[in-house]
Amino acid sequence: MIRLNIAVAVSALSLATPALADTLIDNVDGFTLDDQGQVQRISGLVFSADGKVVQLLRRGDKKPAKTDYYIDGKGRVLMPGLIDAHLHIMSLGIAAMTLDLSATKSLAEAQAAIAKFAAEHPERKWIIGRGWNQEVWKLGRFPTAAEIDAVVKDRPVWLQRVDGHAGWGNSLALSTAGVTAATKDPAGGRIERLPGSQAPSGVLVDGATVLIEKHVPQPRAAERDLALDKAQDLLASKGVTAAADMGTSIEDWQALRRAGDSGRLRIRVMSYASGVDAMTLIGGSEPGPWLYDDKLHLNGVKIYLDGALGSRGASLKAPYADAPGNKGLSFLTPAQLRNLMSRAAMDSFQVAVHAIGDEANGQVLGAVSELAQTYKGDRRWRIEHAQVVDPADIKRFGQLGVIASMQPVHQTSDRLMAEARLGPNRLAGSYAWKSIADGGGKLAFGSDAPVESPDPFAGLAAAISRQGPDGQPFGGWQPQERLTREAAIAGFTTGAAYAGLAETRFGRLAPGLRADFLLVDRDPLLASPAELAQTRVLETWVGGRRIYSAPVTSAQQKPVDP
Repeated sequence: MIRLNIAVAVSALSLATPALADTLIDNVDGFTLDDQGQVQRISGLVFSADGKVVQLLRRGDKKPAKTDYYIDGKGRVLMPGLIDAHLHIMSLGIAAMTLDLSATKSLAEAQAAIAKFAAEHPERKWIIGRGWNQEVWKLGRFPTAAEIDAVVKDRPVWLQRVDGHAGWGNSLALSTAGVTAATKDPAGGRIERLPGSQAPSGVLVDGATVLIEKHVPQPRAAERDLALDKAQDLLASKGVTAAADMGTSIEDWQALRRAGDSGRLRIRVMSYASGVDAMTLIGGSEPGPWLYDDKLHLNGVKIYLDGALGSRGASLKAPYADAPGNKGLSFLTPAQLRNLMSRAAMDSFQVAVHAIGDEANGQVLGAVSELAQTYKGDRRWRIEHAQVVDPADIKRFGQLGVIASMQPVHQTSDRLMAEARLGPNRLAGSYAWKSIADGGGKLAFGSDAPVESPDPFAGLAAAISRQGPDGQPFGGWQPQERLTREAAIAGFTTGAAYAGLAETRFGRLAPGLRADFLLVDRDPLLASPAELAQTRVLETWVGGRRIYSAPVTSAQQKPVDP
């Protein structure tokens, strides 16, 4: 009996201990945003054993009398963890395991990379990859199947365009899928044809890509687990502590659950199912609870309305300036769009609609205006990308409470292509961050990785400068749309958290919220845009646990005495 009482006492003591197990990270040059979006400077941070902020310290504040652990910040800059409001986490990880053409500057470079990858992986039945961009190659056209055949013709090859809205295959991929001159364009898609012929050229756009992709071997469960680990490693190294996964399949969700169950889920994932069918398969009749200490939640559904500007699939009100007669692709009729949005909203799932062209954005805004009469309350309707908006529609974001989930790096990557696609008279309202915000719309920023790099500091630099990594154009492209540093940081923190239904859980540093923070090598509030883009993440913490520490460089290593 005495032994039992001692055990009970020890057990009671162990239950009480976590409440006292506070950690102080001190001697930092830190900041966060408050609930009004204003900068708060801090010199220290106290967080509890359950990974929540207990106290923010400012210079001159009295330090806690006792904490269980102490970390010397060594004068480094501490800031809130950054949130990517729109990426594709499984695609990011799989991209790290397949052929990456994003760095190729010409068709010849791409052909060499394809040949090299195929030679290094003779065991793969298909060669798959992504990242090609005919605009960067200055090709003036889409590539062809014959140009892959010239380097690989013994196995099917299927390569997604950088934006994921077109695919490029070799002749064996086309024949395997049965795509011939007689194959008709499917709804919401287009098969590119050889000049003067109905023969497929090798590039399929948007809805047509499924003709090939249904024949491509799908990743096994173990491969998805590895891809998730790789994606998390990359995101943590870039300072991303939470992300909205846009287009989660049931297979992706199961990989996320396996990671959560085994303790391998290190960043926070706000999931948007890949269509209504996946939404009901994953969530059933409601979004469900947050899991794994706010690491995973099914928020709602991602719906595709149009394609991308680069592949001329974005739905425009007027034809493309460089392709007369082509107004892009709309995947859904107005009635179909409203039915899908309504199906999600009736069960309280959040709705996020991919819309890039001005016609598509206008359609979504019109649908929200109608559906909001039925589905009251805090719905937080989202438009993903919102790249080209009719200036007359910009004020409707604020009026309707629609969140503009945008990717600043798209503007710098797309600048020249957008000018060619739209012409000079339709650039107002393109990538119009400040105009949307000034009209009362809420901004949430992300990267669309793997379409772009998941580095949020590149996004911050673009948001405040409207300039690319090369510093062009001088003064910024459409400079009236530049944002303040505070607004840009909010897009990657508080705004992204709000867009993901998470502002009461994380997104800034405040008592009761999750202790997600970074230590970085410079102050984002003071660095020039070029310097900001080169920010190095030194440490990444999620829920009071360090999930990434930068490798020590040779310059940082101290010499060893002989």
